[in-house]
Formats: sequence, C-alpha cells, structure tokens
Amino acid sequence: MAMRDKIEHAIQNQPCTVKDLKSKFGGDRGSDRKVMEAVDQLVHEAVICQRQGVFFTVRSGRADKALLCKVVKLGKNFAFVMLEDGTSDIFIPGRFTRGAMPGDMVLVEKFEHPRVEGSDEGEILAILEEKNDLVGTARRIEGRLKFVPDDCPAISMQLMRDCEGGAKDGDKVAVEILQRGNRQEDHRVGVAMRFGSSDEAKRCAKALLYAQDIRSRFPDKVREEAKKLENAEVSEKDTEGRMDLRALPIFTIDSAETKDIDDAISLTKTPEGGFELGVHIADVSNYVKPGSELDNEAFNRATSVYYADQVVPMLPKQLSNGICSLNEGVLRLAFSCLMHLDKDGNLIDYRFVKSIIRSRVKGVYSEINALLAGSADDELKGKYHEVLSQLPAMKELYGHRARLRKERGCMDIESGEVKLILDEDGHCIDVKKRTSGESEAMIEEFMLLANQCAAHFARVKQIPFVYRVHEEPNAEKLERLHTLLQACGINDHFAKDVPTPKELSAILEGVRGGPYEQIINTGMLRCMSKAVYEEKPKGHYGLVLKDYAHFTSPIRRYPDLAIHRIMTAQLKGMDKDTMVLRYSDFAEKASKQSSEREIIAMQIERKAEDCYKAEYARRHLGECYEGRISGVTQRGLFIELENGVEGFVPASSLTPSGTMLTEGIRLSDPVSGKNWSLGDTMMITIVRADVNLGKIDFEVAPASTK
Repeated sequence: MAMRDKIEHAIQNQPCTVKDLKSKFGGDRGSDRKVMEAVDQLVHEAVICQRQGVFFTVRSGRADKALLCKVVKLGKNFAFVMLEDGTSDIFIPGRFTRGAMPGDMVLVEKFEHPRVEGSDEGEILAILEEKNDLVGTARRIEGRLKFVPDDCPAISMQLMRDCEGGAKDGDKVAVEILQRGNRQEDHRVGVAMRFGSSDEAKRCAKALLYAQDIRSRFPDKVREEAKKLENAEVSEKDTEGRMDLRALPIFTIDSAETKDIDDAISLTKTPEGGFELGVHIADVSNYVKPGSELDNEAFNRATSVYYADQVVPMLPKQLSNGICSLNEGVLRLAFSCLMHLDKDGNLIDYRFVKSIIRSRVKGVYSEINALLAGSADDELKGKYHEVLSQLPAMKELYGHRARLRKERGCMDIESGEVKLILDEDGHCIDVKKRTSGESEAMIEEFMLLANQCAAHFARVKQIPFVYRVHEEPNAEKLERLHTLLQACGINDHFAKDVPTPKELSAILEGVRGGPYEQIINTGMLRCMSKAVYEEKPKGHYGLVLKDYAHFTSPIRRYPDLAIHRIMTAQLKGMDKDTMVLRYSDFAEKASKQSSEREIIAMQIERKAEDCYKAEYARRHLGECYEGRISGVTQRGLFIELENGVEGFVPASSLTPSGTMLTEGIRLSDPVSGKNWSLGDTMMITIVRADVNLGKIDFEVAPASTK
C-alpha cells in the first residue's frame, strides 16, 4: 500500500498529529520525509484537513466538532477536561483518555449520545501540548519504586531504574515523563527533584510551590537589578517634587514578624471635630520600572505566597524588606492618600500625592491593642510616645467607620483562619484559631477607605485601571445556601431573587454565638462569587461599595503596583487619550494575570495548611477531642475541632447498619434511629493523618453515642 493510502486510512480511523503519523510510518529521515510529502498531497487534494495541528479526513466532518480543551482532573478510569474559555467541563471515560495527563492541552470530540442524559461526555482525539512535569510521591509497589502523582493518587507510573535520582520509598519528588504510553500507567518517568520525606509538611509545601513553578530564588538578571538597590537610601534629590510629610507623626502597625512593611498611617483632628487621615503606601513604582527585569518577574509572580512561617515574595528582599519597606526611623518615598472626613466619619474629599515620610515607630498589633484598651505599662507607652496622642482619635474614627459599614450592610464573615505553631525544625506542633483585635480591624478599615478612594479616582478620571470586582452570588450558589439555611431552621425569605448584603448580614448576626455560627459563616463564604481583578469598574458586592481597588500593598500584590504606575502618570499630567493608549492593554493583562496567580497562590496556601494540620494531628494519634459537625455527606461526617483542625468520620464507623443522607444536613441510621446533624458536638479519636495528602481521619470516640 502506498504511503498516501496508509496515511489516509489511518486518519479515517483516528485523527492524527504529525508525531502520530511519523511514529506509525516514519522512523528515519527518509521515511519521515515521505510521510510529510504524502500529508502535503492529501491536504492539497482536500482529502484531509488540519485543525490545531491534528489531521482529519474532510468527509468525516469531525474537524468542525473538535474542541480545544485542557485536562483538569484525572482519576483511575476517567478524566475531566475544561474548554479553553473555561465555560464548562467534559467527562472523558478512561478508554478514551489516550494517556493524557493533567495540564495537557487536547482536542476533544463530544459524544452525541452521552451515557448520562444532559451531561457532556467525549473522547480525546489528540494531545496537542504535553505537560510532562509532575509532582508526587515515590512509592515501593510490588518490589519496584514507582511514582504516584498528587493529581491522581489512584495511578502509578514506573520510575526508570537509572533515573530514580536517589529517591526513597515515601519521598516527595518532582518527575519528568520521559516516555509516554497509551495509558497513564504505561508512562515512564525520571526524578527531576527530590524534596524529602512526604511525612514532613515543609517538604510537601516545597513540592506544592514547585508544581506551580513558584521559585524562592529569583532569576539571575532579576537578582542583578535588585543587587543595585541593596542598602539603598533615600537622598535629598529623591525628595524633589514630593510633598514633605516628615513632620507628620506617621507610624506603621503590623504583626511582630512582618518585614515587608508597605503601609503607614497618620491622623489629626480638625478644629471642626473632623479628621485628617493619611494612608501612606510604599512607592514601589519608583523603583520597579516598566520593562525592567524586576517588573517582568513581579508581573509573572503577581503576588507573594504566604504559608506557615514562610513567604515566597513577589519582589526580592532588597526591595521588599529594604528600600521599599517603611522601616522605622528612615526616610522613605511614599504614595499618600490624604483624606478629609467629617465628625461622623463620612468622607468629604481626598487627594493623592507623592510624598516623603519617616515612620516614627514600628507598631505591633498586640501592643496597640493593649494601648487602646488602657492596659499598657509605662515601658510600652514610652515606645509609642511620639504617636500616642493619635490613638484616641483613631479609635473614635474607627468607631464611626464601623457604624457606617454596618449601616450599609457590609457582611462581617469570620474567615476561620488558623495560626500554625512550628518548632525550630519547621514541624507543626500546635494549631490555634487566629484572633484579631481592635487595631487589626482599625487598620483594615483605613486601608479599605484608601482603596475606595483610588478606585473612585480612576472611575471619575475615566483612566485605564485595575479594579477589585466582587459580583453578586449566582443562582446555583444561592440555592445551596437556601438549602442550608432552611435545614438550620433559618428564615431566608428575601425581598428579591438575589439577597442584599444587608439581608445576609442580618442572618449572620442572628446566628452569632449559636451552634450554627461557624457552619453558616462557611456556607455564606462558599456562596459568594470569587473576587477578581478587572479593568472595568463593577463594584464590590461584599463590601457594598461602588468603587473598590487594591492600592495599599504594592510590595506583595502586582495590581497595587500597576495602579500606582497608572495614577502616577495621571498626577504628572498625562492626558486621558495618551493614558488610554499606553495603559489600556496593560490594565487588561495585569487584571487577568493577577486573578489567575491569586487563585494559584490561595490553592497552595490552603493545601500547605492542610499538610501542616495533618502533621500536627500525627502527633496526637489515639487522643480524644470534642468537635462539631461541620459537613455532612453520604460517605460520612466532617468534624472541626475547637482549634480549626478538621477531619473525616466515615459512615461505617458511625453504625454497622449503614446510613443515609437526609435533608442535606443530617445523617440518619434507619435501623437504630440515630442521627447526626450539622452543628452537633461529638467526641472523636484521631486515628490517621496523611501529611502528603493533607487528610485527617477520625473515629467516634469510645462511649460516644450522640
């Protein structure tokens, strides 16, 4: 059979890439050339056509049905792919996955008749781009060292003997797929990076970062630029054209361990009883110039990543902890928002200025809280003597702002954040609920006000910008919230289809201090849309604000740096048309990149925290604790302990007769009549903790029959 006929026949049976065709019919330079000549001839004669590098027979019409997708989830016998635009996902049965891995770009054809009516099912026609870098665990299975990927712990791949990289059973590793087979289990991999034991949370956290290509070490060119700013100081020349605010008693308030200080405050009372509030932000844009290596790297990272006691910064320490950090007693360049508020805390006007400041003291939240409460000793008062007089006015202003916030219906949802306590070796030895005092809330409110002013500034000036957008919840999420509220006996009859923040806030207030408080808080958080960055102002649903942006953290967030750059151009007199030409595309790209990287950073932080919690739980196997039912599924119960650690109780450990899910919040045993409901307390025993997966298993403690 001629090469032309062989290729046509092959493509009739299955769409093929050039790689597929060369693998079937090539093998050497001469054969590969014949393959390409035959393909060119078939295309010229309109026998076959090409889409995304995949060849189809024209008569089949399959090319028009092929969809560009990304593999987002892989199971033992299935995969899910997401359309390129992220609008919907498609289920792929195992025999149709073609060995595709998470992160692969693929062409997919949907089935006309899926097995489940109304669902989207299909097959992978071809793999267009391979993601061959994976992170997982080395496991000895049937005498051979194999690789189990984090993205699909149900499968294992063979580690090639000469490519094990010193890995041992149980090590966390990164691998590269060296040979691909038709099934995932047929792939052959080699170790590219060994992190250490998967029983250590700090090793698992490093692997999580690696999997998302987040590196602590900056590229050489970035480090070279940063090196030039090492031990840099603000000169008198740097102050030219800036408002001199060195006489103001400006100071910072952060946690004791904070080194990247990007915001400071000042406050004075006016003769009329009003307030002059200054929020002074590190002028990072003065040092990070467009097109520089520093800027390119900051854009790529888009955010600092925080987990446990570690941070992977957006900017090198020469900037983040050095010249850009508003350290005590040194001159610093700032971007100040100067606000005038009346005696009731209402914003009257504001202005943005480039300034020069000197922070009087590095304030610490716990110390400021003691001063506000009147419990500070003389030594502490002495430390803050230059700014002490501002605190009563700050407390007064915060009281007004908190009242206004409540009046507009802003929701006060408890985040449930925890603090991980680590020993000197970086192992988690304790977990505590994170609490915040008056100073934390005060600083949050003042920063929020400055952020609001920045967004209003841009909207009124009609300049390109990066807004922080939070849209109202969608119908599907509201329905889940409705089910939860009804099951908890809470009336949720709202005036309109979409409740106002004020209505939701009233529900939160009604359950405060009760058994359903944390459950409703969590349910409310899950019902909210994800806040994102966009170049168009759409308001912020949760904060009940027409104008909102992120202005106050340019050291650790790229959107803040981006709008500093845009606002600087406007303040220097750039006309609107020029700004639109110069910054519209920049604002759009910065918004998209920042939203995407923020999600990745949050996922890493959450998964790393789960690993550390599991590490803590391993130290307490066999111990009994009281917990509260925080989730109900057909498979069992989620139990949250008082310190925020959550584990799972399988249904089989509750009763030997089996259980059934009823009403969405309750598991019932039809034989004994026992039931377990959201919000109930129960005694549990910690029986298993998998640090690698960040999962904790509980069992009902002996003699616990509730």
